[in-house]
Amino acid sequence: MNRLKLIVALLSFALASAQVAAQNTYVKDNYTKTDTYITMRDGVKLFTSIYVPKNASAQQKYPIMMQRTCYSVAPYGADKYPNRLGPSTTMMKEGYIFVYQDVRGRYKSEGTFTNMTPVIDNKKAKTDVDEGSDTYDTIDWLIKNVANNNGNVGQWGISYPGFYTAAGILSNHPALKASSPQAPISDFFFDDFHHNGAFLQSYFFTFPVFGVQKKDTTTTAWYNNQMIRTGTRDGYQFGLDLGPLSNADKYYKDNFFWQETVNHPSYDEFWQKRGLLKHYQPNLKTAVMTVGGWFDAEDLSGPLNIYKTIEKKNPNAYNTIVMGPFGHGRWSSETGHTMHSNVYFGDSIATFYQKEIESKFFSHFLKGNGDKNSNLPEAYMFDTGLKQWNKFDQWPAAKATKQKLFLGADGKLTFSQAKTAGSVSYVSDPMKPVPYTEDITTSTGFTPHNYMSEDQRFAGRRTDVLVFQTDVLTEDITLGGEIMSHLKIATTGSDADFFVKLIDVYPADEPNNPYMPNKNITLSNYWQMVRSEIMPARFRNSFEKPEPLVSGKKTDVNFRLQDVLHTFKKGHRIMIQVQSTAFPLFARNPQKFVANPYKATQADYIKATQTVFNDSFIEVDVIK
Repeated sequence: MNRLKLIVALLSFALASAQVAAQNTYVKDNYTKTDTYITMRDGVKLFTSIYVPKNASAQQKYPIMMQRTCYSVAPYGADKYPNRLGPSTTMMKEGYIFVYQDVRGRYKSEGTFTNMTPVIDNKKAKTDVDEGSDTYDTIDWLIKNVANNNGNVGQWGISYPGFYTAAGILSNHPALKASSPQAPISDFFFDDFHHNGAFLQSYFFTFPVFGVQKKDTTTTAWYNNQMIRTGTRDGYQFGLDLGPLSNADKYYKDNFFWQETVNHPSYDEFWQKRGLLKHYQPNLKTAVMTVGGWFDAEDLSGPLNIYKTIEKKNPNAYNTIVMGPFGHGRWSSETGHTMHSNVYFGDSIATFYQKEIESKFFSHFLKGNGDKNSNLPEAYMFDTGLKQWNKFDQWPAAKATKQKLFLGADGKLTFSQAKTAGSVSYVSDPMKPVPYTEDITTSTGFTPHNYMSEDQRFAGRRTDVLVFQTDVLTEDITLGGEIMSHLKIATTGSDADFFVKLIDVYPADEPNNPYMPNKNITLSNYWQMVRSEIMPARFRNSFEKPEPLVSGKKTDVNFRLQDVLHTFKKGHRIMIQVQSTAFPLFARNPQKFVANPYKATQADYIKATQTVFNDSFIEVDVIK
């Protein structure tokens, strides 16, 4: 499998369901396919494939299930059928009218592609178009022109198609009765390409996919010749050899998205107008079920924050969330034994989700009476420590209480603050950055996935990583909800990143599971990553206006880690690690403040001593 095929496969699980399989003729036997163009209000035509059940009639009408994507609606051609339709085989066999559409500027659709199309709340002219208006115009055409539909439309999508689903909610079309944004992007400054503004260098190889405009409608990937051939499978070494990001222009001088990224290093108007969250106003009519994976290395912020924002602004809307023990989009296909990295969570969990959650949601709102009594909970959340589903009436859980875990100068992690002041320091050298993983082969593709639950012993045994851990737990402790890191730091430099990891330390007698993918790893004393996040100190006061650190001055650096639901079992320990590099997952901070880190020179990269004071703490939600 070449690099392009690998990237496309990881980018969109929709494409995985769109590969022709000669041995499986279910779709062809049971659905009639039509390819057509739908004209938007500004005259741009979007290519659309429509699959109608063959038994559809005036007496047997079906709702419409729609996915809009930038990753191709293949296979193209009226006589070409995919292996599967819809979010799952379950829903395909239950019967829906399935619709797939190439968004503007992608594959067979006309127009110009824009990453995270800015939302226009008040449209005054036909030329004022966004994903909401394109969704509205598409739904309107489908309802009026596709025979034997029942007047109800649902939308779903994973990853970028998840963004199009989340943006489609803003269409407010009366026929859009159910939307399920899955692993959706909500803001490129906090999802995917950045975390709190820190650039994910792991996305470096993806820019051709998002930053090259096609010249004409096409059924093939036009950006293939722009893909970087590294000449190595060692992504860590490739990143070091690349040097400062200012050297990347030799690859991406003509890549419009790379140039936009480089020229907007802070959360300015360019990024702000691409964010979705501020546009969810209190007029939501569509039922929403947002879906995410606790180990989604690409889009964990998106689903949690879309759910919370809609909940806050539309408290009376039908708005629910599902979070499972999955990597990016992995709930869309069954693997049998549900694994993430070396951790086993149970069997057939994706099938359970598809049959007992997803299918029931869409059936209720598109085929049933569509009231709020769907028999699904507000929050269907998987406890990744106990390895079981839990149901909540709200999220974060109502019974959660906030507690503080203090980072002791002696390496202890405790629920009480030390009586005397103290600190611990480490030297961060951007020329010898901490690897984010031991598996270097995952650093030259699209984005890494396994690190979200990987063993962290390799990092914690370095001198440039601080380790704080509790005593052995005498009872289970369930962290269920939000996590805030409150670091009190000082540095000898003028800028720094702080990467904080929440880790479950297994006991020495922990047995291996039967499905361990890596025979060189043992779960005895395994340090499982549960959650992590990075924060550039330059943004500690404002993402819009970065500020240098004052060398030697004690400074607050506060930031949110994404939510968890994880029970740390009796006999385990809770650990926090703090470091300043995680390479090449994140680009290296020069540690000398520069106006634009993307344009830093080699001379700007300096060693710095980072000090963490013992009044630093991690605030967690504890469920009793």
